[in-house]
Amino acid sequence: MPQVRPDAGPAPGEALRILVVEDEVLIALELECLLEDLGHVSVGVASASAEAIALGRSTAPDVALVDIHLTDGPTGIEVARALSADPRTTVVFMTANAKRIPPDFAGAVGVIAKPYSERTVASALDYVARCRSGQGGGAMPSGETLDGFRLAPGAAG
Repeated sequence: MPQVRPDAGPAPGEALRILVVEDEVLIALELECLLEDLGHVSVGVASASAEAIALGRSTAPDVALVDIHLTDGPTGIEVARALSADPRTTVVFMTANAKRIPPDFAGAVGVIAKPYSERTVASALDYVARCRSGQGGGAMPSGETLDGFRLAPGAAG
């Protein structure tokens, strides 16, 4: 059952350290700019599974935004499983291929549907930050959608 794990990480409104796992260069650059505009910090961009897992292990990001399809195929599921095994990292899928996400969400707490809006990304990251700080994510039940962000079934804040 996916959970957003509280830790000593940033409180809501503080910068999250975010790993971007995306194989389309323009989308990755746009997302990095958006994260910066929202006051967050990109710890790196990975376009393939081994690179993403290695970068996640070396940087221990607060959040990993993971696409399903990477340069080495539909390996985002493997990346999510590996990164979510670290209690310091909260994984959120960011994909147009939500049907490929397994029922257990591979340890991810939710999915942001592509194409996404700045508002959707901001809302999802705010939700994750509230959960990580122990404040709870709010009244959004798992499986519900909030402006393009859907929680994994069984996700808890």
